[in-house]
Amino acid sequence: MTDLTLETAQTIVSVALKTARAKSFKPLSIVVYDARGALKALVSEDGTSLKRAEIAMGKAYGALAMGVGSRALHKMATDRPYFVAAASHVVGGQLVPVPGGVLIKNSQGQTLGAVGVSGDTSDNDEIAAAAGIEAAGLTFDAGA
Repeated sequence: MTDLTLETAQTIVSVALKTARAKSFKPLSIVVYDARGALKALVSEDGTSLKRAEIAMGKAYGALAMGVGSRALHKMATDRPYFVAAASHVVGGQLVPVPGGVLIKNSQGQTLGAVGVSGDTSDNDEIAAAAGIEAAGLTFDAGA
């Protein structure tokens, strides 16, 4: 598989939401991009705050643009804040360097896209994203 299909993106979103509800997470926004950065899916649960979707988009798009999960971007932001600020500028501000932006990879390690989740703690956002990716039979890379 070299492309991320709409069906796969919908599976990722569905299972991420199911996981969040089973674990009593706060309401989430979830976004899925394919490898070229095209939007495949975007949902926001009832009760999310106004800009949660944009935060989820920044987590996923930043991970995709930089080629690492947003957990790694968080470490970069701590270790090299000027670099991350410059990178954020280069990608039009669409880089949110906190966990919850997860790369989607196939069994050969090729990046197929990224998932961004926002609404609960960053660690919980990442848990929901990872669950959706694994349910789709793919591998997640959170940047740990």
